[in-house]
Amino acid sequence: MNGAVKVIRYELQDVLRSRWMLAYALFFLGFCELLFRTQGSGTRVLLSLVNVVLLLVPLVAIVFGTVYLYGSRAFIELLLAQPMSRGRLFAGLYTGLAASLAGAFLLGVGIPFALHGAGEPGVYGTLLVLALCGTLLTFVFTGLAFWIATHFEDRLRGFGAAILLWLAFAIVYDGVVLVIAAVFADYPLERAMITLMLLNPVDLARVLMLLRLDVAALMGYTGAAFERFFGSAAGAALALSALLAWWAAPVALGLRAFRRKDF
Repeated sequence: MNGAVKVIRYELQDVLRSRWMLAYALFFLGFCELLFRTQGSGTRVLLSLVNVVLLLVPLVAIVFGTVYLYGSRAFIELLLAQPMSRGRLFAGLYTGLAASLAGAFLLGVGIPFALHGAGEPGVYGTLLVLALCGTLLTFVFTGLAFWIATHFEDRLRGFGAAILLWLAFAIVYDGVVLVIAAVFADYPLERAMITLMLLNPVDLARVLMLLRLDVAALMGYTGAAFERFFGSAAGAALALSALLAWWAAPVALGLRAFRRKDF
């Protein structure tokens, strides 16, 4: 494991020196600071952060991860020439990149709350859920970035695939669900909607955060059906379990592609 730890350490140092990583952390820090100054309430700040986290965190993770891995191809080839297994190398690269992205997000969101305080009871619990969802989305979409960068040899095609995958999960998927709900409105759709939600990590994170905020009207069709069918506690547990499974699946796909790829 010493080799993997060294790779993680190098990845952390390399990624954290990136200006894009600094800009990512500063964006969340500045945005949260602006929300505190304009809205004041910790709960309102968190509610405003939900959609930003759901859109921006997956986008940055999958795009930055894909671009970074293509740029690190020569470094990866050099490490493959060393006496280190591909599994350990993958673990080091993935952990270093995902931890850097998650750390930048957590610092950007956490510092304003540490400076301004919660202001209301229960806000820190909700902040913890938001931080957990943002971190898990980072891990999920970083795993997808590894799979894309390993699967597509051409950088342009890989970058395009990353953008399309983000669009599919973050924007297009909900539109398709609404169309299905409208077309089959005369049929019982709750179970089908819940199944569709389980197939999208962004929807899972949205439900987890909004169940905590208790604003079912903002959950969309799938989230509202989920809350009605399971209730808050059981629904949150199932959504978290499914999101953890989404974390494992892209990492497994990326590891499989990494082991098979002829660099």
